[in-house]
Amino acid sequence: MLIFLYGQDSYRAREKLNKIIENYKKIHKSGLNLKFYDGKSLDFQDFKDETQQTSMFKEKKLAILKNVFSNQKFKEEFLKEGKKFIVSKDLILFYEEGEIPVKDKLAIFLKKNGKSQEFKPLGGEKLKNWLKKEFKKYNTEITSLGLEKLISFVGPDLWRMSNEIAKLVNYKREKGKQSKVEIEDIELLVKAEIKNDIFKTIDAIALKDKKKALSLIHQHLEKGDFPLYLLTMITFQFRNLLLMKSLESKEQFYGNYSYGRATNRLGIHPYVVKKATEQARKFSLEELKKIYHKLFEIDLGIKTGRINPQTALDLFIAEI
Repeated sequence: MLIFLYGQDSYRAREKLNKIIENYKKIHKSGLNLKFYDGKSLDFQDFKDETQQTSMFKEKKLAILKNVFSNQKFKEEFLKEGKKFIVSKDLILFYEEGEIPVKDKLAIFLKKNGKSQEFKPLGGEKLKNWLKKEFKKYNTEITSLGLEKLISFVGPDLWRMSNEIAKLVNYKREKGKQSKVEIEDIELLVKAEIKNDIFKTIDAIALKDKKKALSLIHQHLEKGDFPLYLLTMITFQFRNLLLMKSLESKEQFYGNYSYGRATNRLGIHPYVVKKATEQARKFSLEELKKIYHKLFEIDLGIKTGRINPQTALDLFIAEI
């Protein structure tokens, strides 16, 4: 029997793989017929010889081949004798991290002749539901605004998300708090991930090009970025612009301003410092203070439920 697990969401794919292994071990106690193979360097003849050996125990074998799709020679030889493996009583599991070309011959063969499951990155309601279930495993809940904020900070990276959930739950327990995880907890403990393409949107805002800024915002939304994520990133970057503008005026006064010094002083990534320096030049200090204050008001309006994040985005762009 052939099994094919693949996709960009390696977290859920790994969960599925572990579940299959766990179920196999429950039935086949010896564990001697569970084999793992590094597909990148696997020789087909060695694999074939080993899988066709008669087992000392009357057990099905489970052979797990990880990342074999980069091994062109193995793929070609496997496909030549593929029919033998289709009728085998043993389990042969192909585990592949990342996207697979639609026209890949081995992928087509496995999908047609075995059980396959693709793990695409979660988004929208599916990601929210996954998060709620994860918190429930810890007998903890999260507020709806906290959920939006956590997604906006982390995105669909479930490996990181699982770590952040554990961190938030432990924080609540250490503080002796049984209440739900709230937006303030996330802002305190979780560091936002910055995507490079958000800088293009900031540039358009900096140039006061409303048409381009709105277009880029909607491109983000169409790609699945959450409105609250965009607002968080815009606020984060305008905060950096304000810090850079303030630091720039002080350092230039003393004549020793530099990227390295700014990086150390502000504790942010050199690339972010570089972009903030370039963008800060397009604003006066007073303009940045007004914009940052506006973003603070928007954030407060979202937290109190007076405005939804997407409407807030449109209003912010319209008022720059």
